[in-house]
Amino acid sequence: MAAPVTEIHNIGPAMAAGLTAAGIDSAEQLRDMGADAAYARLIAAGTRPHFIGYYALVMGLQGRPWNDCKGAEKTALRARFDALVAGSRPNRSAIDAALDEIGVIVPKSRA
Repeated sequence: MAAPVTEIHNIGPAMAAGLTAAGIDSAEQLRDMGADAAYARLIAAGTRPHFIGYYALVMGLQGRPWNDCKGAEKTALRARFDALVAGSRPNRSAIDAALDEIGVIVPKSRA
């Protein structure tokens, strides 16, 4: 039987529900995909991007607590996160991007 995603450090019920909605059903599948591919699927499934959720996932896959991410490592992860988010929404206007940043736009999958 496959291990649940909650077996991975830092993944609680909310993240597990998002992963399930994105079609990621086991800890093994998540480890095989890696954080970036998994987070891209979360975004595509309608999860609102959030940097802390992303780096908590990265840290969890490394077996580290979420708040272990600091300094240059956190800066590098922020760049990766920003690239993931930008790549997940290639045809957005500047105004849509600004409205989404402040939480005004609801993803179509939730509307």
